[in-house]
Amino acid sequence: MILSIESSCDDSSIAITEINSKKLIYHKKISQELQHSVYGGVVPELAARLHVEALPKILEECQPYFTQLKAIAVTNAPGLAVTLMEGVTMAKALSLSLNIPLIAVNHLKGHIYSLFIEKEASFPMLVLLVSGGHTQVIEVKNLNTMHVMAKTIDDSFGESFDKVAKMLNLGYPGGPIVQEYALKGDKNAYELPIPLSQSAQIAFSYSGLKNAVRMAIEKEKELTQEVKQNICASFQKAAVTHIMQKMKKLFKQNPPTHFAIVGGASANICLRNEIEALCQQYQTTLHLSQLQYCSDNAAMIGRVGVEHYLAGDFISMDELDVFSRTQV
Repeated sequence: MILSIESSCDDSSIAITEINSKKLIYHKKISQELQHSVYGGVVPELAARLHVEALPKILEECQPYFTQLKAIAVTNAPGLAVTLMEGVTMAKALSLSLNIPLIAVNHLKGHIYSLFIEKEASFPMLVLLVSGGHTQVIEVKNLNTMHVMAKTIDDSFGESFDKVAKMLNLGYPGGPIVQEYALKGDKNAYELPIPLSQSAQIAFSYSGLKNAVRMAIEKEKELTQEVKQNICASFQKAAVTHIMQKMKKLFKQNPPTHFAIVGGASANICLRNEIEALCQQYQTTLHLSQLQYCSDNAAMIGRVGVEHYLAGDFISMDELDVFSRTQV
């Protein structure tokens, strides 16, 4: 079995995955959403302190499996450096005490392999990754051959939802809250700009849309419940339309046989519905992670860890470091 650790942001998570069967033997996640909601977003130093408390508690439950472990897999990039370090420090300690090798896992690859928890991986595939600060389209051929075809030039899809929620004092995390408000609002109440709509470039941008929402809020004399719902609905419409305009261009150029959407923001119902309709139009097979594995979790890290283990891809104690920014 492989024990995997995830601490790239504000979720403390540990999982145990059986190598041969890919079966998830144990998985637990402790969220910090409540503690960070007071600040309207993640506070890195607070997140690190909470990982120090939560990770050992989860690890205690894993002790019965220690004798069956063959490796320790840990997220080391990308993410918040101070929180990644907590997971990496624990991984090194376990590796040393149990005398088993270390596996470094790229968090973004984890999201891609969230599609294959408890099953065999199947590639090639075109993937839309919408997670945290990332909005990317990735051509995936296998574990180590991934090409980023498009990415954001400023803010990401998920970040923009969090920022709109903060501007409206709706709480954190913003994605689910904005989506809930949008369901009750008029998506045509505000005419918000669609980023890069006149550009042939296949890339993403959310800073301008975020600023347009801020200006719309400032024009309102009172932020009633109805106004908030209408702003959320209008924003979500523009945010999803932007992604879909670029995805339609990609599909028109070269329709993929298999397509997936992964990451925390892939749970957005509006985006999922639009992607599903696009895939049906081009007879493309759509792959989706189970909702419980869309957000950050150690199960997906363990699934990547299995692939690295089978390939004999280990990392030494001295080489294992954290990287806040990196590509797949």
